[in-house]
Amino acid sequence: MAFVPFDDRDGFIWVNGDFVPWREAKTHVLTHALHYGSSVFEGERMYGGEIFKLTQHSERLKRSANLLDFEIPYSVAEIDAFCKETCAKNGLTDCYVRPVAYLGPEQTSVSALNNKVHLAIAVWDWPSYFDPEVKARGLRLEWSKWRRPDPATAPTTAKAAGLYMICTMSKNAAERRGFADALMLDWRGYVAEATGANVFFVKDGVIHTPNVQHILDGITRQTVIEIAREKGIEVVVREIKPDELSDFTECFLTGTAVEVTPVAEVGEYRFTPGALSLDLMDHYGKLVRGQL
Repeated sequence: MAFVPFDDRDGFIWVNGDFVPWREAKTHVLTHALHYGSSVFEGERMYGGEIFKLTQHSERLKRSANLLDFEIPYSVAEIDAFCKETCAKNGLTDCYVRPVAYLGPEQTSVSALNNKVHLAIAVWDWPSYFDPEVKARGLRLEWSKWRRPDPATAPTTAKAAGLYMICTMSKNAAERRGFADALMLDWRGYVAEATGANVFFVKDGVIHTPNVQHILDGITRQTVIEIAREKGIEVVVREIKPDELSDFTECFLTGTAVEVTPVAEVGEYRFTPGALSLDLMDHYGKLVRGQL
């Protein structure tokens, strides 16, 4: 399928209360968010006409904005409704949903007390984050040279645009070397997450996953933990050292974009997409499509 730039598509984007033709949804070059990173966003998926855990996403969008010291001028219920309306306006029932809130161009300086808060919502068809054949074999990941920041230096639990720059740098570097993604450590050297997904490991039928006290607690992560525990699978949330990866037999990523995706390789460590990972991938796929 030919690549289509995101600024040159058909459809409509919801912007500050109005539907704007896709190509006309623009903002000024002096927008505060472009210069200072004052932007938060969500990544959501609609399956069969329903956005999975929509309200949880809208609540997190509001929390992220508050952590960046601004208030989105709409309620959670209003944001939910705008997301649904945008999908309907574009005639989509299976799609990716991207709400983004950001500070405008009223004041372009470090100070932003006079800047208006903007909200936009775009939706588009996005079948799979990774190539299906690659996903079936398990992803190849390398270690990122960048670490997730100390929570004393940044609002690390917010889904803030600025926090993703080192993720972009890490993923670009990984893809240039033939890997699908990169695994990041936190500022102390413990396993943290991939560039846009949480990570899980399996040992002797028990799932181990990093503590997310200081990083984004993914909604898909929460869902997969719930599924596993309902199945009677023990889930241990703890600090994980990089050299512990040699003890694990399975590894998988979770996220709205990646859904549940097995991992075959992280740096020098190898894993086999096994029954537990594949069962969770299948169960999650049925859950979000209303097949359970």
